Amino acid sequence: MLEINNSTPIAALTIGQFWELFEERYGKQGFLSQTNAKSPSGHYVHGLRGIQQLFGVSHKTAQEYKDGIIKDAVRQNGRKIVVDADLALELFNQRKSK
Repeated sequence: MLEINNSTPIAALTIGQFWELFEERYGKQGFLSQTNAKSPSGHYVHGLRGIQQLFGVSHKTAQEYKDGIIKDAVRQNGRKIVVDADLALELFNQRKSK
């Protein structure tokens, strides 16, 4: 049996070992539940395309929403964008009702 430590290559792990380590680190809910402690709804969209589909808008408008109205619902790491869809809709509706 392989002894797993910080220098163990990920390619040397079985899928079961990987998931065991992942759940140990992030819990059963996974990484996304850790990224948005304010409102973990469990309903996420990914990228600008996800924002486009959620609101039915163009690429440019999705970018504007991401940087403005729904900023608090967006988590971005490099080029990866994850949006809490329920919180985004709530923020959008609050903005429109003002």
